[in-house]
Amino acid sequence: MSENATRKQHWVAAWLKPTYSANQYGVYFLGCLIFSLGACFFIQANLGTDPLDVFALGVLNHLPLTIGIAQGGFAALMLLIWALWNKKLPIVSPFFTFFFCGTLIDLGRHYAVVAEVPLSPYPMMLSGVLFCAYGSSLIIMSGIGIRAMDLLAITMVYKWKLPFWVWKTMLEVSLFVSGYLMGGPVGVGSVCFVVFVNLFIQPLMVLNAKTLNMKNHGLHAPGETAGLQPV
Repeated sequence: MSENATRKQHWVAAWLKPTYSANQYGVYFLGCLIFSLGACFFIQANLGTDPLDVFALGVLNHLPLTIGIAQGGFAALMLLIWALWNKKLPIVSPFFTFFFCGTLIDLGRHYAVVAEVPLSPYPMMLSGVLFCAYGSSLIIMSGIGIRAMDLLAITMVYKWKLPFWVWKTMLEVSLFVSGYLMGGPVGVGSVCFVVFVNLFIQPLMVLNAKTLNMKNHGLHAPGETAGLQPV
């Protein structure tokens, strides 16, 4: 068997049965929990939705779909671009993250976990910014279930050598503007999400690495090999 065939066989095996450490799973689930809590703060503040919701609600103004289908379709498009660009099999774990975080947000809303927090709308929104940014940093650092747009932004980092926050902000702005032009609801919270959540993610990853000695399995430092597992 040729070296290339052996490499492909190994990669398919890893795709079918990825090997993650217990620590990676712990970081991943903690990240999902913190991100979902941040989303609950955003919802409670009622000052605007995140760009993905702006886009999805904008699509619904023109097509007879649901929010879930619109968001899932966008995620599928991002993953298809990622797979073609990296010449790899499409991955499924971002959809689990999508479902898992959505379920946690539903539970948070049902049990009103932040409803009694003594904060006015703007401090509530800023709390959501910090929680969403930190949760996102943990999900990326875990290397598991990285969300579709983040995966594409990471690929752009390796291809074009600009910082993660630059590409992530550009993608989020494109999503935000597209949703706005289609009539999606926009508020000050939407703008803050685009600007500050994306701006804070990378510094928080650096902070985690330096203060908690956490390894970044999703976005490697310059000079390291980009070795994201497939799912």
